[in-house]
Amino acid sequence: MRADAEGPETEPDPADAPVGAADADATADTEAAAAVDRALAAFRAGDPVCIHDFADREGETDIVYPAGAVDPAAVAHMRNDAGGLICVAVDDAVADAFGLPFLADALDHPAVDDDPAYDDRSSFSLPVNHRETFTGITDADRALTITEVANAAAAVAADPAGYTPEDFAASFRAPGHVHVLRGAVEGIDDRVGHTELGLALAEAVDAPPAAVVCEMLDDETGEALTPEDAAAYAERRGIPYVEGAALVESLR
Repeated sequence: MRADAEGPETEPDPADAPVGAADADATADTEAAAAVDRALAAFRAGDPVCIHDFADREGETDIVYPAGAVDPAAVAHMRNDAGGLICVAVDDAVADAFGLPFLADALDHPAVDDDPAYDDRSSFSLPVNHRETFTGITDADRALTITEVANAAAAVAADPAGYTPEDFAASFRAPGHVHVLRGAVEGIDDRVGHTELGLALAEAVDAPPAAVVCEMLDDETGEALTPEDAAAYAERRGIPYVEGAALVESLR
């Protein structure tokens, strides 16, 4: 029987075709770009973002805020819904202007061993309180410390030579209850921790070079919240969730 004996051939419907690897990659790229756009919009508005770093790094998701937007409610949000350590990250130039060392370099004690399994070194600098706080640990006290660090970082960005370690010491004291983190010299070109990822977001939206990060923990296991559970939480709360790899690809 001839091929056309039962009528003319019809073109196959593209929607019925199996999705190939190239199509899947394109879809993934589109979704990643959309996630980055949502994260940038949130940071621009002063809202939080959930960032998962990398499965072969810490493998953790942090709630991340632009530091200048943190208020007592944001501190309560992080300690209740994340549960990790609430830290404020500043970029390398700001840390230099503040005169803040890496904590491991400032301590002379046999316990000091800054060789974490997930990276070459930790980002920890001094823990501080703003001088107008009382104990420094309350939501209001920590919010004040964080926003004043952001204000100081903005002052450094506006006039790098006009801010000194003495200026920092006039406003902050150590030890305190908010850990300051030093970003890598070249940002995400050097290191891709939550410190640098948060700072890259801040830079991308022209916010002060300061970001607050807090690890998300699982109440049942005590371990880091899985990416799947963190993404589900973010969806329930209307918070953008983004992979560190997508941020690096877009912002580097």
